[in-house]
Amino acid sequence: MTAFTRTALRRKSARRITAVGLVTAGTVFLAACGGDDMDGMDHGSGNGSASATATEQAGDSDQAGAFNDADVTFAQMMIPHHEQALEMAELADGRASDAGIKDLARKIEKAQDPEIKTMKGWLESWKQPTAMESMPGMDHGGDGSGDGMMSEADMEELKAMKGTGFDKAFAEMMIEHHNGAISMAEDEQKNGKNADAKKMAGDIVKGQSAEVKQLQSIVDRL
Repeated sequence: MTAFTRTALRRKSARRITAVGLVTAGTVFLAACGGDDMDGMDHGSGNGSASATATEQAGDSDQAGAFNDADVTFAQMMIPHHEQALEMAELADGRASDAGIKDLARKIEKAQDPEIKTMKGWLESWKQPTAMESMPGMDHGGDGSGDGMMSEADMEELKAMKGTGFDKAFAEMMIEHHNGAISMAEDEQKNGKNADAKKMAGDIVKGQSAEVKQLQSIVDRL
């Protein structure tokens, strides 16, 4: 073998080794890049899914506790309305003579006191004041406002009564009072957004409508 042939063979071998090395290096590089890309795709997909789920959960949570102005007004007005009903019911103790009046007074206290606490809790969670600046029925009754609130004069008159006179006056006043609450609750059912507030409104409509019938029957027989 001549010196020229040996040199040519050495050059050919060197080129083969270099080519193999380049292919191997390229394969390693592509594998590494491919691995990074796949990991990135996996992580990206995972993060997107988790983010979407969190957003959906937050949306569900917000929706569950969502409220509007009608809900706030309902709670703010119904709290003092219930408080006056409790005040009237407490007057029955020692003044009422009719068993039906005494029974209804106890029912009113049992139902409305927990509702007051619940509504105050809503307003606190909504970061809203528990009272409105002005309550039309708080200052004077029978003004056509439709809330059924008794005036201070009405309450003083009721306090001064006993026996049958108290029973009839209590029943008549409570019918007006309940009708006001029913009207407010019906407005909440139509215009409110909060599920809990609307449910309470439905309970008020149902419960107080039944009590109005009972009170009317008492008035009719006294």
